[in-house]
Amino acid sequence: MGTRTVGAGSYVLGALGGGIRGYELGVVAGALLYAGPALGLDDALTGWVVSSALLGSLLGALAAGPASDRYGRRWLLAAGGALYTVGILGAALAPNAGVLIASRVVLGLAVGIATAMIPVYIAEIAPTRTRGASASLFQLMITVGVLLASIVSYALSGSGSWRWMFAIGVFPALVMLAGAALLPESPRWLIRQGREEDARRVLARSRDPRSLDAEIAQITEVNRQSVRRVRLGALLASPALRRLLLVGSVLGILQQFIGINAVTYYAPRVLTSIGYSSSAAILANVGFSTLGLLSTAVMVFFVIDRMGRRRPLMYGALGMALSMAVLGTVFATGGSHGADGYVAIICLAFFQVMFGLSWGGIVWTVLGEMFPLRVRGTAMGVATFVTEAASVLVSQFFPALLTIGAAALFFAFAAMGVLGFLWATFMVPETRNRSLEHIESGLSSPSRLPTGGGRP
Repeated sequence: MGTRTVGAGSYVLGALGGGIRGYELGVVAGALLYAGPALGLDDALTGWVVSSALLGSLLGALAAGPASDRYGRRWLLAAGGALYTVGILGAALAPNAGVLIASRVVLGLAVGIATAMIPVYIAEIAPTRTRGASASLFQLMITVGVLLASIVSYALSGSGSWRWMFAIGVFPALVMLAGAALLPESPRWLIRQGREEDARRVLARSRDPRSLDAEIAQITEVNRQSVRRVRLGALLASPALRRLLLVGSVLGILQQFIGINAVTYYAPRVLTSIGYSSSAAILANVGFSTLGLLSTAVMVFFVIDRMGRRRPLMYGALGMALSMAVLGTVFATGGSHGADGYVAIICLAFFQVMFGLSWGGIVWTVLGEMFPLRVRGTAMGVATFVTEAASVLVSQFFPALLTIGAAALFFAFAAMGVLGFLWATFMVPETRNRSLEHIESGLSSPSRLPTGGGRP
């Protein structure tokens, strides 16, 4: 087996944690249609069932950064797989809302760990020329997990077997757990621990032998210049680091406030609110998930390492803003099953496509690339924490807000899309075709990082 094949295998195994995040995102949309009546869930409890996993993600993301800096990236991925297995089985067996919520907190811990660590891990192990596509495999696996959950939910919708909808999620968790045992450790983390020969063996799997010594020397030099690990207080005290943390955190907040979790978690509920049956709404959700997977695959293989990071974020934000604005208009004019229902389906489908082509994977890629080695774990943990906090707010309050005023809610998502376009245009650095060490060297003056999509 060639070194490129071995390296690609590592990226796929590393991205498997995206599958558990995707299954968690997708399965609750269908399961709640049946678990709600079975467990007596009102709007408030429904919001808590959804957002409890996101609250767990907050804790998982915060713990993952410092723990990975100390113990390594690979160990954290294995811990995430184990926690997910416990949480998904607890949700499947939950006798009441309290146990379901507690189990989903455990699920969230696993998802937070995976979300904070996988983009960092892949960015640190992948070659510069393919780092964007490799890191975006995380989002591709999320869409695979969402599609799997949608198919499972539809297959079981006839019987309303929501417990089995959750229980089947144990299989991607076990695959992730087994895959973590086969992963190499991050070479940049190994060099930071003084294990240069181990790092060399890992890099040799996917690098041209002629460039290996130069890459090792570059990583070692950057590590030598930043040997002291920077903690959160020092991270916030540095203007350059604080600016990067602000750029990344706002990027994560906007990813959620544009409305993706509302669409992923509640698309069936949106459709049932205008007259579709539960089974038809879940079937439509399978279609949305399929479009999300296909568009993410296009982004991974044809967009991110050709167009870069910044331009897809700009165009994707505008596309999602348009779809939310039209959907808001449907509800403002008293949308119902029929012509308005078809327009709603088209808007939700277009939103999924634009998200998959842009903000779905590219945000996590940029976050995994933009922070320097000495703060990468901590900074990524903070950025993930902020992103998940925004996700909690959307998921917790969406059911009640949908009932109170759906039109205004979707118009608000459209406004967030416009803000996302402006943020990507003026604040997000272009990191395509630049080594992590070259990106880090710009931190002394972050404004020197180019904001165009061209080659350096």
